[in-house]
Amino acid sequence: MNVLEQAAQVLHEEAQAIEKLIDTLDNSFVEAVTMILGSKGRVVCTGMGKSGHIARKVSATLASTGTPALFLHPGEGVHGDLGMVTSEDIVLAFSNSGETAEVVSLLPSLRRIGAKLISVVGNRNSTLAKNSDIVLLVEVEKEACPLGLAPTTSTTVALALGDALAVCLLDRHHFTPENFAVFHPGGSLGRKLLLTVENIMHSGDNNPVVHKGSTVQDALFVMTDKGLGAANIVDEEGRLIGLVTDGDIRRGLDSGSNFLEWPVEDMMTSMPRTITKDKLAAEALHRMEKNQPRPITVLPVVDDDGMCLGLVHITDLLRRGIV
Repeated sequence: MNVLEQAAQVLHEEAQAIEKLIDTLDNSFVEAVTMILGSKGRVVCTGMGKSGHIARKVSATLASTGTPALFLHPGEGVHGDLGMVTSEDIVLAFSNSGETAEVVSLLPSLRRIGAKLISVVGNRNSTLAKNSDIVLLVEVEKEACPLGLAPTTSTTVALALGDALAVCLLDRHHFTPENFAVFHPGGSLGRKLLLTVENIMHSGDNNPVVHKGSTVQDALFVMTDKGLGAANIVDEEGRLIGLVTDGDIRRGLDSGSNFLEWPVEDMMTSMPRTITKDKLAAEALHRMEKNQPRPITVLPVVDDDGMCLGLVHITDLLRRGIV
């Protein structure tokens, strides 16, 4: 058997095991979801060895999707870390055999503490299963490892079940993309969903403003000074009435006329597309890209009364990961 054939066989065997898991799902899974939803505590995931890696990943997935969770190393647990478990918590224990010594050794203390126990095991008759409030069976016929020793298929199935549990809980928590962003502020999704126009706009002294009645040359000086390639045109009260961009200047050069002496109103784009400061930064990018007949690179920022507050440039959005 060549390498690609063997790889395909492993993937096929593990995929089959997950499909078989679908047929074995029963009311125990529903009970587990219901128990966790009704809990006032956290989900404490634990497991040893490869099962421990799965438990740690499931813990991270639960925590990032609205279910408070943490990982407890069973070896550390029996040496004091069980102190982090309370009577309101639910312990989610992973062990394919259900006889892992470090995990089984936690059982007396967990009962003393009063925490509920959900086990993810491959043996319904194991010590762990018999001492659990709910048993989620992830029995596999064989490991993908040709020796039948390295946890492969069993850990894949356990991970898949953990993902299914997390997604069902996410849905019933009515978890939204905005909630996800709160827990992932360093990721691109967090930047998209949490950043507002106010966070990135050029305002105050950095707002390129030119007053009505000024010349195109005046606008060019402001544009050059602020370096944004555009200037907001405002009336006497500071309300936005138009926008001049470097594109307008280039077109003026092509006209061959003495356009620099023109009143800025003769060159500006009246009633340009705008945005308010409370809108999401992602919305600003959307408006720029969807502008007709051609995309634009700047958006004036106004308040509800049309007062000019600033300017957003597309490079500021891209620099902050809004794509």
